[in-house]
Amino acid sequence: MSSVEVQLTRIDPDVPVPSYARPADAGADLVTTIDVVIPPGERAVVGTGIAIALPDGYAGFVHPRSGLAARVGLSVVNTPGTIDAGYRGEIQVCLVNHDLREPISLRRGDRIAQLIVQRVEHAIFREVAELDASARGTGGYGSTGGHAAFAGSAVSNETEE
Repeated sequence: MSSVEVQLTRIDPDVPVPSYARPADAGADLVTTIDVVIPPGERAVVGTGIAIALPDGYAGFVHPRSGLAARVGLSVVNTPGTIDAGYRGEIQVCLVNHDLREPISLRRGDRIAQLIVQRVEHAIFREVAELDASARGTGGYGSTGGHAAFAGSAVSNETEE
């Protein structure tokens, strides 16, 4: 596994530096700096108490924690949240409670999301009159089948967003 050095400052000196729960994990845990209750179907933006400086050619992606998503319905609204290399502010996470009945209570220091740092490429967009053909073609949502929920659905296979 390769590594990249990421400079970090603690905006809140009492929060831990992001860490990996296991040596081969892709995501480093982020914690909340506040106590917050998120009602059913609602969202909240919470700080993590850290700011980072990613090297050029890298980005950070904030993903939900799978256990919290499965157990209580906690997720990240803009999954994944993107941290650009030039951003130097506090990492904040826009959380959502997908549970329809129960609020989610978070306490300061709770692990709320995970940060994945990845190398990214810049695309050079070149307009052409027609795209090269592919085996998939224009088939979009549900075009490969396997889900009965898509049968008879109003979702078109012509476009993908």
